[in-house]
Amino acid sequence: MKELPKIYDPNNVEDKWFDHWLEKKYFHSEPQPEKKAFTVMIPPPNITGMLTMGHILNNTLQDILVRKARMEGYETMWLPGTDHAGIATQARVEKFIREQDGKTRHDYGREAFIERIWEWKEQYGGIIIRQLQKLGVSCDWDRERFTLDEGLSKAVREVFVRLYEKGLIYKGRRIINWCPVSHTALSDEEVIYRESEGHLWYFRYPVSGLKDRHLVIATTRPETMLGDTAVAVNPRDRRYRDLLGKTVLLPIAEREIPVIADDYVDMEFGTGAVKITPAHDPNDYEIGLRHGLEFLNVMNEDASMNDTVPERFAGMDRYACRKAVVREFEAKGLLEKVEDYTHSVGYSERAGVPIEPRLSEQWFVKMKPLAEPALKAVNNGDIRFNPHRWVKTYNHWLENIRDWCISRQLWWGHRIPVFSCADCGWESALREDPDRCPVCGSAKVRQDEDVLDTWFSSWLWPFSTLGWPEDTPDLEYYYPTDDLVTAPDIIFFWVARMIMAGLEFMDDIPFKNVYFTGLIRDMQGRKMSKSLGNSPDPLDIIEDYGADALRFGMMLIAPKGHDILFDTSQIEVGRNFMNKLWNASRFVLMNRNEKTGAGTLPQKDELLLADRWILSRLKATIRSVDGNLSRYRFNDAAKDIYDFTWSNFCDWYIELIKPRLYGNNEKERSSALSTAVYVLRSLLKLLHPYAPFITEEIWQFLKTSDDPDIILAPWPGEEKIPADKAAVRDMELIMGVITAIRTIRSEMTVPPSKKADVLIGGGTEESRKILEARRGDLISLGKIGALKIAGKVEKPALASSAVVKGLEIYVPLEGLIDIEKERERLQKEISAYEGRINASQSKLENPAFVTRAPEKIVEHERKKLGNYRETLALLKENYRKLTV
Repeated sequence: MKELPKIYDPNNVEDKWFDHWLEKKYFHSEPQPEKKAFTVMIPPPNITGMLTMGHILNNTLQDILVRKARMEGYETMWLPGTDHAGIATQARVEKFIREQDGKTRHDYGREAFIERIWEWKEQYGGIIIRQLQKLGVSCDWDRERFTLDEGLSKAVREVFVRLYEKGLIYKGRRIINWCPVSHTALSDEEVIYRESEGHLWYFRYPVSGLKDRHLVIATTRPETMLGDTAVAVNPRDRRYRDLLGKTVLLPIAEREIPVIADDYVDMEFGTGAVKITPAHDPNDYEIGLRHGLEFLNVMNEDASMNDTVPERFAGMDRYACRKAVVREFEAKGLLEKVEDYTHSVGYSERAGVPIEPRLSEQWFVKMKPLAEPALKAVNNGDIRFNPHRWVKTYNHWLENIRDWCISRQLWWGHRIPVFSCADCGWESALREDPDRCPVCGSAKVRQDEDVLDTWFSSWLWPFSTLGWPEDTPDLEYYYPTDDLVTAPDIIFFWVARMIMAGLEFMDDIPFKNVYFTGLIRDMQGRKMSKSLGNSPDPLDIIEDYGADALRFGMMLIAPKGHDILFDTSQIEVGRNFMNKLWNASRFVLMNRNEKTGAGTLPQKDELLLADRWILSRLKATIRSVDGNLSRYRFNDAAKDIYDFTWSNFCDWYIELIKPRLYGNNEKERSSALSTAVYVLRSLLKLLHPYAPFITEEIWQFLKTSDDPDIILAPWPGEEKIPADKAAVRDMELIMGVITAIRTIRSEMTVPPSKKADVLIGGGTEESRKILEARRGDLISLGKIGALKIAGKVEKPALASSAVVKGLEIYVPLEGLIDIEKERERLQKEISAYEGRINASQSKLENPAFVTRAPEKIVEHERKKLGNYRETLALLKENYRKLTV
């Protein structure tokens, strides 16, 4: 029979099996009416993206769900694809042509530039998809979609026209996030907020008609005062009641602006009087609407000052203007004071510069009518969020929803399908491009220059990828989908919008369950990023450790919905586990024969205590894994598999059956091997969704001629596995005694080659009988010389002891170790740990450390101190035992 190679090398295995699965089309799905579908849609990564640890987490979770469902007999379909990523891709290609050709997009013109992006996309875009395949994800790669492909473009246009015809899409002037580098509107999720050290300038605005009376306002953005059209105070603020209805003179601009009352004003901020710049602040915009103020835009698209400001400021960069304004206020004696001020500043995610709130004419979607059904779908349980706490966040967003700005001033993307006539003024959204104006027949018809927000295609992903708006067999069979796995930071921008779109256009939810992952952070609790240099390249990890080690190691540290503190040492745990499994499998395979190789369970009366125990543990493990995965507790299921494989199967069962394998009793040997093969087959199936490559490789050596590849093998059920509570109880006693003896040997540094005498007394007669029956296991696994088991034993003068379920265990130390040398060693260890404790205590008693260091670092130090104290107590107890 075939034997496994001595060493497991993932580089020899992983690509081989992925290619095999692709060749066999195991990932491909077609509607099968006689089978139940299980559908997952990949959150489409940007075509500009590269594989990150976040992608590893997200896609491993999805693959676990899909592979398990496939083994359970579902017709699984996991649809992959990429997002065209409007701003990111256009910026990337603009940089590319600038470096390669020395040109700008304007040098190319719109059509030629778009063609250049498509060329770049074919050459460089989608690298992340090929990288994901290194992870082993079992997507249906024949169905790969792109948010700008022909089918999705048709769906996007149909949705736009339908919403336009319902009056839910309109054009309006609103405050939007503006990127002065990309020259486009940004959605809220494209704005990253950072804490910034700045200043709060206090300016004095003279009150008209009242000599020597000023209103003092505080601002973080002095340059925008040139666009002020009012000063607002709270109507309940007694300090300013006499000024309501009066005007102030806006310095520099020399304009009269009114003093108004509005409840929005915080009386505690600054002086309680605020400048109102309706065209450059979203809150001021709302105040401006309420009070009918003038909306004065003072900036160009690149955030330089425009010609509405005094001539000496026109053309200045916004920050140069800021300095110039402050200088003039100071020169006029109108600068009251300046304070240091830390505040949150929005940055363009792509360009890395502060965004500018800007009044602009854009296209919007009315969201409230779409949000109401989406709220009900989640709150009535049609869609389940895991963890459930994210429902509160979802409700907050949708209950306070604002209209969605969907237009972007880009060339790359879905162009807005609104056409207008230059001659008669006709305008409408159309499913097909018109040749002439349908009203007057003029050929002077132009399409809107803007493109749609990238999310406008992404929110249709669950059904547009299945052929909508056509009524296709795929749509009927696979929709609604089952599970969505995503990060909570896009709960509103993607998850909520997909729910709205599904209910609006399919009259059904898009998915039944949503699992929100945590963020991956470094061991200091910092979010991983290239700028911090704390984000490893997953491909390097796969090269060094293997994809299975990465997947499984990651899952062990991924608590449900919580952030993950990542370190490559955790992937070493995954690699060590794979090696442990490989060696155990190799041992079983080396000992099996034709009779035992099929993994058929022996008759019940042929099972010995260890067999009955391992089968009971297997049954409990399968049940626990099923329960944990049904609750999306991926790490707990991984821990179940890890503990069963490493401890129960490898460390205990295999060691327990070795005497039977090497003995002369063929019946006992056969039952041990048949049980071992049965258990190994089951645990490989349990592990396969987590570690697909190594399980497939071992399975090929283990499977019979009737077995399919493990990817299609049936998921293990626990119903037919016999359970034996008595066997579990008896084995726990035996294992407890052996573990206690091993612990004593370790603590007292008994050389591995030396056998120790052991005395066991007390307990119950039944417990002593159980030990007596397994005397051989105790002697073999405990490395025991002479073993005495009696109702009562006398404690030797120098001995280490333990108690297990009422049984007293003594290991005489005289002659086993050099007592004097051990005392010296323990004394040195005690002194060393006392020094560590003093150093740690000093650090924790230092207020500067406790208040300034990150909380996670302080907590780590506290845990370290606790561990030091526990170790010291153990060392002192061992020293005491040697001085009695």
